Amino acid sequence: MINRVILIGRLVADPEMRYTQSGIPVVRMRLAVDRRFKNASGERETDFINLTAWRKQAELVGQYMKKGRLIAVEGSLQVNKFQTKEGENRVTYEVVVDNIQFLDRGPAGRPEEGGYPPPSDENAPPPSGEDFIPDITPDINDNDLPF
Repeated sequence: MINRVILIGRLVADPEMRYTQSGIPVVRMRLAVDRRFKNASGERETDFINLTAWRKQAELVGQYMKKGRLIAVEGSLQVNKFQTKEGENRVTYEVVVDNIQFLDRGPAGRPEEGGYPPPSDENAPPPSGEDFIPDITPDINDNDLPF
């Protein structure tokens, strides 16, 4: 059986960082994801999906992500069933995040404004997005070429 979810969207609000009683970090957030196709009136509908991240990923999200930021998440769908005080049965859905990628750099790439941390921070996620071009120039001498 497979339970995998991959989503790309924007955060609806600032993530809510909390800690369990045993000190484990957990962050809850909501992601706005546009549907691929337009509806009958020619508009794209948006789904709002609840996400939960734990431990190190929760800390990174809580520290660097803000409302409106573009992220990609991979995780599993979890269905939570419960009963209200009034005896009504309820069902909620959430994606428990296994992997997360920050897809934009935020305003001016400054950490205090939700951008990536300085390169010296070894906990930083790798840069990505359309404004990032990795240095992949190989170190080749002309004498190394076979032609």
